[in-house]
Amino acid sequence: MSRKKPPSRVELLQGTLDLLILRTLLAGPTHGHAIAKHIQRTSEDLLQVETGSLYPALHRLEAKSWVAASWELSDKGKRAKYYRLTPLGRKQLATEQSKWQAFARAMGLILNPVDQEVK
Repeated sequence: MSRKKPPSRVELLQGTLDLLILRTLLAGPTHGHAIAKHIQRTSEDLLQVETGSLYPALHRLEAKSWVAASWELSDKGKRAKYYRLTPLGRKQLATEQSKWQAFARAMGLILNPVDQEVK
């Protein structure tokens, strides 16, 4: 009898990466690599954002004026593109957080119904 191991990481649902990036930038400007590391560390290694997904998302957010970018020197003295949340991005973050909280509540109600026992 073989047991399936639980997944070591979870797949991001479509549309969540933008929210994760915006939430990460709420703490202040940072570069792409630090954004990915923050998401990974904060999610206890359940979420890992690949470079091939992160940078297109950052460019998309920049095109929507939700983030702004500028070249600066990193802590290690190398040039890096730093991203910061714009006022429009803060507004979008609040909207997206509200949607996700409603979605999470709905999923909780379905997965853990109060009036039914799991058989």
